[in-house]
Amino acid sequence: MEQTSVIVIQARTSSSRLPCKVILPIKGIPLAVLAAQRAANTNRKVIVATSKEKDDDLLIKELEKWNISYFRGSLNDVLGRIVEGLSSFDDDTVVFRLTADNVFPDGNLIDELEQSFYANGSTYLSCNGQISGLPYGVSVEVLKLSDLREANRETNDDYDREHVTPYIIRKYGSNTFTKYQNHQLGLYRCTIDDFDDYQRVSNVFENFDEPVNTSLFTLINQLKVESPQVITQNPLHKLVLGTAQLGMAYGINNYKGQPDSTESESIIKLAISNGIEYLDTAREYGDSEKVIGKAVKGSWASRVQIITKLSALSACSNIADKNAINAFIDKSIYESLFYLDKKNIDVLLLHRFEHLKYWDHAVWERLNYHKEQARINSLGVSVQSPDELLEALKVKSIEYIQLPFNILDNRWGDVVHEVLKQKKERNLTIHVRSIYLQGLLLSNNNRSWQKAGVEDYITINTWLNHLICTLGRSSISDLCIAYVNSAEWIDGLVIGMETVEQFKENMKLLMNPKLNTLQIAQIESSRPEIPSSLLNPAKWKT
Repeated sequence: MEQTSVIVIQARTSSSRLPCKVILPIKGIPLAVLAAQRAANTNRKVIVATSKEKDDDLLIKELEKWNISYFRGSLNDVLGRIVEGLSSFDDDTVVFRLTADNVFPDGNLIDELEQSFYANGSTYLSCNGQISGLPYGVSVEVLKLSDLREANRETNDDYDREHVTPYIIRKYGSNTFTKYQNHQLGLYRCTIDDFDDYQRVSNVFENFDEPVNTSLFTLINQLKVESPQVITQNPLHKLVLGTAQLGMAYGINNYKGQPDSTESESIIKLAISNGIEYLDTAREYGDSEKVIGKAVKGSWASRVQIITKLSALSACSNIADKNAINAFIDKSIYESLFYLDKKNIDVLLLHRFEHLKYWDHAVWERLNYHKEQARINSLGVSVQSPDELLEALKVKSIEYIQLPFNILDNRWGDVVHEVLKQKKERNLTIHVRSIYLQGLLLSNNNRSWQKAGVEDYITINTWLNHLICTLGRSSISDLCIAYVNSAEWIDGLVIGMETVEQFKENMKLLMNPKLNTLQIAQIESSRPEIPSSLLNPAKWKT
């Protein structure tokens, strides 16, 4: 037996987002070299596994210059490359798999992983992602060489061979290293995927004279300083950033107008940094798609899904033939792809439920065609009423439904049971909008309330403030968010903001305690009567 354990560092220069990143310097040391030296700083053997492609000749020169062992194999068959590169090792060898764009892992972490691997009798162990409690990029996989060799023999699937361990995980299960789970640092990034990442990691290492031996947790403490945009420890999975305000002056209570491009980008990146999963936009939201496309590039794009909506069908003639209808839909989709700077749309919604049936379902058929062509990943619809929601739930190809819901809205109680039933049976996501009724619920402007059909808003305002006192909430906005956030059938709250300060305030409110069952009952039993027009901004006076 030549060695009981070995570290394998995957590296290639042909990265699409940041070409040649593996040879970019950190404190004067090429990235791949620093990753290898840090991982091996408790005296384990390390091998960099790269490809035979001419592109990687530059990497080889650097590895040879720094006396780092390497192996060259297939570019795309990474599993085969690693197994071939470890051909001289015994089956019982423990393999630690890392990638060259993650330079934070060090020998002490690898030692701890080895102890856990043996103590738990694991076939596969990983330190990766939020479940580990450590920043994204503190990533290591641990397994036996015999299992890698089995995977190499048994699977020909391209995905398995590119990502190395999926076959092993499917067969033997996955275990996660959770020693530091309570640190809750998963929203911090120390991987290097694009130039923003490279700058951040470079800045971290500039503070230390010994980049190879500086401990992982010393680096993490400095990473916090270099990542001021990360505010919360708990990801804001339920917050959906509404971006109508970023593309135009939107909302009855919006007195600031459309923010400039710098402010808009700051809001978007702040939201993504704190774990939101969706941005909500539409073709009709002015420059919103364009603003998002400019802000969400590189690694930012991989961290968030974008929901957009088809252009308003009112612009398409009622007597249009099928070719004209298809052309109109195609134009909307291609424009969204262009302005969002994406190859496919994550989620596309119809603006109105009735559009589903327009022209004998021709619109929905064309959207499904684009989904089959992989231009759209998921389809959905925006509904206005419980009746429309029930109808939408009958369409199994609908995966996302967006609807208006707020503390004054008593219309949805009778259909919640059907929503919960459908969520158990299919892939269904429910997002709600109008939580503040376009900001009206936060307004003391009587003229704004009158536009919405309420002649005297004092009754509503008095009721809201009474609830603040009796339920122990801090403000009307806190009360409104807490009420909607407490509804378990809701997956996401679409909230628009015009400033970074508004985002931070809403983020804090989402982290406040939810309401309990008795508090919800108190709200719902004491609601004042309201005109029906109030709940539908389309009926408000302009």
